[in-house]
Amino acid sequence: MTMTAAEIRQQFLDFFESKGHTIVPSAPIVVKNDPTLLFTNAGMNQFKDYFLGNQVPAHKRVADTQKCLRVSGKHNDLEEVGVDTYHHTMFEMLGNWSFGDYFKKEAIAWSWELLTDVLKLDKEKLYVSVFEGDESEGLPFDQEAYDEWLKYVPEARILRGNKKDNFWEMGDTGPCGPCSEIHVDCRSDAERAAIPGASLVNADHPQVIEVWNNVFMQYNRMKDGSLQPLPAKHVDTGMGFERLVRVIQGKQSNYDTDIFTGTIAAIEKIANKKYDASDSKEAVAFRVLSDHIRTIAFAIADGQLPSNTGAGYVIRRILRRAVRYYYSYLDYKQPLLHQLLPVIATQFDGVFPELKQQEDFVARVIKEEEDAFLRTLEKGLRKIDDIIKQSKGAINGAAAFELYDTYGFPIDLTRLIGIENNLTVDEAAFEAEMKQQKDRSRAATAIDTEDWVLVNDVAKSSFVGYDDLLVASRVARYRKVKAKGKEQYQIVLETTPFYAESGGQVGDVGELIIGNETLAITDTKKENDLIIHFADTVLADMSQPVTAKVNWEKRIATTYNHTATHLLHAALRTVLGTHVAQKGSLVNADVLRFDFSHFAKMSDEEIQQVTFLVNEKIRENIPVVIRELPKEEAMKLGAMALFGEKYGDTVRVVTIDPNYSIELCGGTHVGHTGMIGMCSIVSEAAVAAGVRRIEALTGAGAMRHFYEKASEHKHIAELLKAKNPFAAIEKLLEDKNALEKKVEALENKEMAAMAKTLMAKMETVNGIGFLGIMVSVDAADALRKLANQLKPLLHNALAVLVAEADGKAAVAVAIDDALVASHNLDAGKIIKPHIAPLIKGGGGGQKSLATAGGQDTAQLDKVIEIVKGLL
Repeated sequence: MTMTAAEIRQQFLDFFESKGHTIVPSAPIVVKNDPTLLFTNAGMNQFKDYFLGNQVPAHKRVADTQKCLRVSGKHNDLEEVGVDTYHHTMFEMLGNWSFGDYFKKEAIAWSWELLTDVLKLDKEKLYVSVFEGDESEGLPFDQEAYDEWLKYVPEARILRGNKKDNFWEMGDTGPCGPCSEIHVDCRSDAERAAIPGASLVNADHPQVIEVWNNVFMQYNRMKDGSLQPLPAKHVDTGMGFERLVRVIQGKQSNYDTDIFTGTIAAIEKIANKKYDASDSKEAVAFRVLSDHIRTIAFAIADGQLPSNTGAGYVIRRILRRAVRYYYSYLDYKQPLLHQLLPVIATQFDGVFPELKQQEDFVARVIKEEEDAFLRTLEKGLRKIDDIIKQSKGAINGAAAFELYDTYGFPIDLTRLIGIENNLTVDEAAFEAEMKQQKDRSRAATAIDTEDWVLVNDVAKSSFVGYDDLLVASRVARYRKVKAKGKEQYQIVLETTPFYAESGGQVGDVGELIIGNETLAITDTKKENDLIIHFADTVLADMSQPVTAKVNWEKRIATTYNHTATHLLHAALRTVLGTHVAQKGSLVNADVLRFDFSHFAKMSDEEIQQVTFLVNEKIRENIPVVIRELPKEEAMKLGAMALFGEKYGDTVRVVTIDPNYSIELCGGTHVGHTGMIGMCSIVSEAAVAAGVRRIEALTGAGAMRHFYEKASEHKHIAELLKAKNPFAAIEKLLEDKNALEKKVEALENKEMAAMAKTLMAKMETVNGIGFLGIMVSVDAADALRKLANQLKPLLHNALAVLVAEADGKAAVAVAIDDALVASHNLDAGKIIKPHIAPLIKGGGGGQKSLATAGGQDTAQLDKVIEIVKGLL
């Protein structure tokens, strides 16, 4: 009986556990403390600090299955996912790692044992590759890996690969080394007999595919391109789970495995269509939806909401691509993706439980995004109608790109609509627009990082800033970085009191005193787990002793806000319900900002209840107890963990009354809640589908806010000369409304009289009454009102009124209804093509009354002439 996907995954984990590996959970798919990544795109991302030597691993051997996301690079263009049958946006990467422990011998032996003895892959269908060497780099042929493979594989199936295929690098700089891939030939016996599989390895053949890559990290790539040996050698392996399941289950497509068939069956039921695994657009739509829903769901569950920037924009693009496919090719015109959440959440509950735990929230976020984009799609269809009318022979590249970027229309859909209307698409110009956008995006995020300059030999960098804000230290290393045209220096200390930006709390600022000179520290961040201090310059001699000094005023104000955030979180759950969960935060010296899941605007009464409860807890002066505990013990205590955060085996638990607030948190906090002084909520609003945002002030900031509001209240009362200013304001508004009605009545009376006067200036043109005149009015709205008064007086007549109002051109065209019907006249069609362009503006309206406004007042006389000429 064929193994299920879940069984295959477990076999992998069990196998490596039996080889002394610790099984660790997947890191979130959304990356937080790595400026080089938006998403986890490889299994090794969460272990980068071990490879870089920034952190000592708790375990020498680990294995896991990691959620990964790729939407760019070789074979990973978003528009190709679903078109073929074996590439995905989100995928699982099975991996085993050795941090300075075993190396090539064990890695090769175990990969062969697992694939052939445990998972029972046919040995005759497997090919392996080893690095052939590279003379230009001074890199030798990987004889060690080759010799190890000879123990298991005939020489004819051990292939030599070049640097592109068989030398893995983390990036432009950093750990790297030769790799050894395992490929499987899934073709039929007849095909394999006709063409040897060796010739198809790494040749992009859909049935001869890589399933596992063993990377042997031996070198460190420097900024100048040179390679230095690593002090310890590591193993980093990655095996695409979806491909492995396809091979074991004997399928020709990843989408035919039980990883996807449940989702595809759900789509069939919802859309009332049948998936046929063909290359048709309808079949592609099934594959796109079954792939994209996984990415969208897990990204949102890990804390990344769709938005217009950064990682949020990537998720929004993927969601919109899925919507466009079911809208266009499954003929489904209402939200569909959110209906798939129960299938995905249940399928992955045993391995990635965070989705099941947030199923309702994620589904509602997706549905609101779908609703919004379906409205945008409708606008896009109207837009493409306008483009088609204006196009002569071809849709230009800029218009095609606007359809893609703004309305979610991929080039193939625009091409299809063009063909239906006998139009081609200028695809070269479209590609040029795409390239410009990608170049702008790369330039905005590009970081030029030089090599580290080692200053003092430091075994480990440590943070002591929970207890000390002034410490003696040494500079371990520094480097120059350039981003967005600005040069800065990043400094690593042996011991630092500076808190690095994390968990919503901003990084500390302060200074480093080195000898008789002072360096200003402008920010502190984490790169993976390495604490980096930012400065605009460095000294000639950085090897001297350092006094590291945090700006304590900003730190203490930030600390007030962080502890208040915990009080606020607990209060929201008490007042609104336990569905409330943190979805983001910003904590700095000036303000706290807290994003939370909730699907309705908070009432004034709810805000008041939350405010009172938070301040009640502040007045109680509750001790803030901070302990480090094993994660399992902390969770048993009821500690709240944040979705999308990566926690270690030992966690920091912040307790403010065990019956009120227990959270896992690495931030800085006050000793007792009374130190906060007071907390004042200043705003509550929506920031995304199903997510609300509160901004609040604490301490001196809250006091200032309170007195500012009290002062405003007092000033208003003095201006109104009233003890009750609110009653006085209500009376003022009533009086204002009454006066406005009187003014409007007088204006209408004046306009009616003016209209009668104007009728005396009517002339006849081609048997039709015509009135064309410049009038004096205060505003464009007044001109429209005058045209309305004039219209009932028109009998078989047309009037065009022009005016200069507020320095701009204003035009109104009114036509007798009978004349509209008898002569097929249309005021809107007179305004749009003839008048609006002339006065450099825009306009429109109904058949019998239309208006325009523009910048060019010098053309108003010509407007009258043009309309008269039309008659």
